[in-house]
This record gives sequence, C-alpha cells and structure tokens, in this order.
Amino acid sequence: MRIVIYGTNEMASVIAAEFFEDHDIIIVDPSAQNLEKFKGLDVGTVCGDCSNLNVLRELDFKFGDAFIACTQNDEANIVACLMVKQLSNAKTVCFVSRKECRDSLRLIREEAPRGSVMNIDHIIWPERLLTQEIFRIVTVPEAIDVETFAEGRAQMFEYRIKQDSILQSKKIQDCDFPEEVLVVGIVRDEALFIPSGSTEFQSGDKAIFIGTPEGLDICANNFFSENDRVKQITIIGGGSVGYELAKSLEKTKIKTKIIERNLKRCEFLSENLQKTLVLNADGTNIELLSGEDVGDDDVCVSITNNDEKNLLCSLLAKQLGVKKVITRVAQQATAKLFEKVGVDIALSAKETAVAEIRNRIIEPEIDILASVERGLGEIIEIIIPNVWQDVSLMNLKLPAPAVIAIIQRGSKVIIPKGQTLIRAEDKLIIFTMTENSDKIKDYFIK
Repeated sequence: MRIVIYGTNEMASVIAAEFFEDHDIIIVDPSAQNLEKFKGLDVGTVCGDCSNLNVLRELDFKFGDAFIACTQNDEANIVACLMVKQLSNAKTVCFVSRKECRDSLRLIREEAPRGSVMNIDHIIWPERLLTQEIFRIVTVPEAIDVETFAEGRAQMFEYRIKQDSILQSKKIQDCDFPEEVLVVGIVRDEALFIPSGSTEFQSGDKAIFIGTPEGLDICANNFFSENDRVKQITIIGGGSVGYELAKSLEKTKIKTKIIERNLKRCEFLSENLQKTLVLNADGTNIELLSGEDVGDDDVCVSITNNDEKNLLCSLLAKQLGVKKVITRVAQQATAKLFEKVGVDIALSAKETAVAEIRNRIIEPEIDILASVERGLGEIIEIIIPNVWQDVSLMNLKLPAPAVIAIIQRGSKVIIPKGQTLIRAEDKLIIFTMTENSDKIKDYFIK
C-alpha cells in the first residue's frame, strides 16, 4: 500500500516509523527543512502543501492508496482530506485536536449522501481515544487493561498477579475459573507467551483473560481483590484529556478532582464540570498533594503534556499511597521505562492512534481489535469464508500458537471447547503473537 502522510510533526514520525518497512511511504510538507528529519527512513518526500490542488494531482492517488492528514492544523487536515476524496478513491484519515472539529465532521458525514466526497473515511482524535482507554481501566478495579468486543458481549481483562494472590504458584488447570473465561496470555519478564494448562502463575505476571462479561465478573470476584471499588480519583492536568475524562467520570459515582496549574483553564473546567472539584495548583507540589489527601485516592491519573512532570507527579502519588497510578507518555519506549520505575500503567495517545490506523486502514481485512503489551500480542477478528468446511477446534492445525477465545455465530457468543465446531461465516476473536498474525490470517482466509 502507498501511504501519503501530510505533516512532519511527531505523530507523522510515529506513523512513518511504524509502517515504512512494509509500505510505500511518502511524506508531504511545505517546509523542506521539516522533511530533512525523515532521511533516516526509507520513505519518499514531497515539498508542497496538500491544500494545493496541483500538489495533490501530482501525487496521483490510486485506488488502494491511503492519505493521512496529521498536521497541527485541524482545518488544513480537513481541507486536504476532502480534496483527496474529490480526486480519488484513496482511503482518508483526518486527525483533529479539537472536539468541535470532530463533531462538525461527524455531522457532515452523517448527513452527506453515501459515496459523497464529504465522507472522510476516518476521523481520529488521539486524545479522545486515550480518554476512553483510561476510563475503561479506571472503572474496572484491579485491571491494568480492559477491552470490549462483540458489541459488548465479550471482554478482555489484564491483571497483575501480586505476591499475596491466591493464584500465586498455581497451575492454570488447577484454578477453578468460570467456563466462560480463558487465560490466553501471560507476560513474564517483558516476554509474552501463550500458556498451557500446566503453566504456573508467578508473582509479577500479567495475566490476560478473555471471556463473557458475566464470566469475567465472577473471575474478578473470586480471584482478584474487588472489595474496594474505585471511589476517589485525582486527575493531574486539566487539558482536553483531563476534561473529557472528568466528564465521563461524572456519569459514575466516582468522586473526582482535577489539579490544573493554569487559572484560565481552571475557570473553564469549573464552568463546564458539574460534580468535579477543580483545584488551581501545581501537581508536583507534594505539600498540596498531601494536604488534599491524594494518598487516600484509589487512582491518580497524570495527563499533562510533559512526560517529566507526569513521571514526577506519578511517583509522588505512589509515595503518598495511591493504589493505582496511570500516566500519559509521549512515546512507547518511555512507557516501558515509566512502568519499570513504579508507574502502574503508562499510556500513549500516539500509540493508540497508530493502532487505530492499522486496524481501520492498513489491515482492514484482518481486524485487530486490540494490541497487547505495546505490540507484542494482538487480539484479531476473522470472519470464516463461506467455503469453509466444518472442523472441530481440537482438529485445527494452526501454523502458529494462537487461542480462539470467542466464536460469534449470528447473535450468539460461544466460548469454544475442543469439540466446538468452527463453521463458515463464524466470526472468530483470536489471541496470538503479533509476529504470527499473518500466518493465522492466511490459515483461515486462504
């Protein structure tokens, strides 16, 4: 696939670095100086402005190409995507940074006739994706990652096995997990593997469960501490992510406060949030954190735009006794470092956006529902072709390790056993290593 990226900011760099090995990448920007930083990658560059019709015509978009507009200017991204749709059938991805732009585009897309050039294919607001991910984690106690599939009828929970866990040193086959739940993966010493029934849980493991919501609820109640549900949370940083997260939390019973340094932003937050306590202060001030009893909170989320400040705030919160600390980071590599020094969960808006591009644009034929452990594993969705002959799960000869966790057959969700038949037009939710995704895909849809 040829992928044209409009912009040379950090988001563009992340996208180019992620896809240049397998795809033909062209970076477009009006500044030749900005294009210089891409010399280290095997990509093409074009000095020009994608709001210029002549520049777009010279790019000569073909069917199957993708155009990703991710400059810092929302309006420029929108105009460029609309012009590309006017000129071609290329898939378009428009990045926006403001809610009003996203809402306007959605309204236009909903009201435009099918096939209209106004139908930009995908609108990505990275901060909103990050907000949704944090909200899922906060509202599921003890879980360090949460994903939902099959229109809410299947979920993935990831838990860390603690020293005092009743699962410590137990074999999976000896644990009385609900029938509707499967242990599909374990992360140990930064390595991800698919366990067998004889695998023993160890302290520090991250265990990945997939099952029905009911089954996972029973599993959580039986094996993980859920006596203290999240009641209080502190958000450090009142930008777009902090504001959107607080708005979502106001729909729950969680008591929320935001610490924001900028006075004008605090005024905005106070005017637009109904139940959230807004504090005009610096989140790195340990006396303030202590005086506001942040250490008594169940969760602290540090989501300023500065990685160093987020790390400092997170470590201070941990020192004061916060049970779970979630931190925003700019880069994937930084996330690993943060978690090594004590942060419970480090999340990147850019990483989430790249996963969205991969799922919706680059590999739409194999829907990646979730990326696990920053790309080590994937949960993929495959629809079985209608020429497929019935075969039982135990008789499948998969070319690489994988777990078929969910079978969606019409409106029915099945947690498969060895005798369960895989049938034509079944929708499978499969857990596998990222490096094996193509092999698994080819096996089922060859």
